[in-house]
Amino acid sequence: MNSAVAIRRGVPRSAEEQVAELYWEAFGRKLGAALGPPEHGRAFIARHLHHDRAAVALTHGGDRVVGVAGYQLDGRGLTGGGVHDVLSSYGLFRGLPRLAVLALLERTPKPGELVMDAIAVDPAHRGAGIGSLLLTEIAAIAAEHRCSRIRLDVIDVNPRARALYERHAFTAVRTEQTPYLRRLMGFGAVTTMHRTIPGTGTEQQR
Repeated sequence: MNSAVAIRRGVPRSAEEQVAELYWEAFGRKLGAALGPPEHGRAFIARHLHHDRAAVALTHGGDRVVGVAGYQLDGRGLTGGGVHDVLSSYGLFRGLPRLAVLALLERTPKPGELVMDAIAVDPAHRGAGIGSLLLTEIAAIAAEHRCSRIRLDVIDVNPRARALYERHAFTAVRTEQTPYLRRLMGFGAVTTMHRTIPGTGTEQQR
């Protein structure tokens, strides 16, 4: 285990901006079309976090979040904000196209399924095993909620993330070609991956 960090469940109060910064650094190209410009997008994410829908990596002083794995379960994910919030933040004419982009990114869990929204690690702490620790914690959360599997999507321009998921028993089940998103969000294909959670009595559901 990486002794430089501690893994905890939930986003600490007052750490919302740190989590938003990590998310934007990792996924700003994808999120920019919906929530940009960056300073506005980070503020929107920080305002609408669901604190209990993440595992985080904290420095041992507990003063900084250096990794976060968000997930959706029981109708709620880490990043919140509905139609009203988007329109209030961006206005009607700027907000409506953004809602359409956000709809393209939406992934709703099926019954008995935990969906990982994303995993992000501070660039200065990458390569230290934090991503693996966060995935292990997410698997424990899924098991405690008796989920039969974890589902996630990985884009074609992030082979490093896909390799991490494969090391943690995720297998690719389908790839959707999305050339229409390449200019808008920077990727042209999305692969859905599953990890079965043993001991739930529903392992054979695919």
